[in-house]
Amino acid sequence: MARPLRIEFPGCFYHVTSRGNERKDIFKNRKDREKFLSYLQSSVERYGAKIHVYCLMTNHYHVLMETPQGNLSQIMRHINGAYTTYFNIKRKRTGHLFQGRYKAIVVEADAYALELSRYMHLNPVRVGMVSKLQDYEWSSYRSYAGLAPPPDWLTQDLILKYFSAQDQKGKYLDFVETLIGETYETPLKAVVASSLLGSPGFVEEISEIQVRHIRADRTAPAVKQLAGQLSIEKVVDTVKRAVGEEGMLWRKISIHLCHRYGGMKLKEIGEKFGVGDAAVSVTSKRLLLQAAKDRKTKEALEAAKKLLIVEP
Repeated sequence: MARPLRIEFPGCFYHVTSRGNERKDIFKNRKDREKFLSYLQSSVERYGAKIHVYCLMTNHYHVLMETPQGNLSQIMRHINGAYTTYFNIKRKRTGHLFQGRYKAIVVEADAYALELSRYMHLNPVRVGMVSKLQDYEWSSYRSYAGLAPPPDWLTQDLILKYFSAQDQKGKYLDFVETLIGETYETPLKAVVASSLLGSPGFVEEISEIQVRHIRADRTAPAVKQLAGQLSIEKVVDTVKRAVGEEGMLWRKISIHLCHRYGGMKLKEIGEKFGVGDAAVSVTSKRLLLQAAKDRKTKEALEAAKKLLIVEP
């Protein structure tokens, strides 16, 4: 069965879950859970993720996440990769910790974020880990219900905005706990094509984005095959011929193409353009964000990529 296409764009919301390999436990004690939460925190600080809801179980986890920079893959490499390294070193083991790649469902937040938060927060009671939801400390529920201070990296506005300003957290507590012991159908049953959760209009819109991504990605392997033939000078010269030399767009596109496809080291690219290693990555990411919002930038980037393919 083909894997669902991973869709990434700025401002996208995802319900992300990842399960232990062979359904084995990925959290064995308090330290493990605290360490995993530290990686959620660093994903916010380093990669701009917004964590809206989380729930750590025993052999899997759930996270409702927003990616303002459209960089889900980078965020998840950090979270799952760093945690796997920690887990393996601590227990002197090797190999995969998680079962395959993580599952990420694109979510229409306005329609499903609130229900998803309730579903995620109810999990520990549903499977019998605790009898009282208020006793479970390894989810964002206690923060939402006003039972514990929220961590600085947890964003709560998306969920709490659905309740009137007076006693928002008390009302959220009632909203969740009224379903304890009741038959409750998961909102994930409405997922379409294993990857989309939203209204028909939302599904159609995201499906169109998928088609555009497929078309755009057709050129990517061709560019990557050129990595051994590219030099920074060739990239710069090609970009200037494709988009002109006015302004700074040619420079941003050049840095991005060298970073994404050139196979050069960050230090090498930075020295050529007179910037630090970190600035190379930042400029490359910002160029993608700009291209997602500005048609002229996107067209200029595509023109430069095509010229690199035509004239290797």
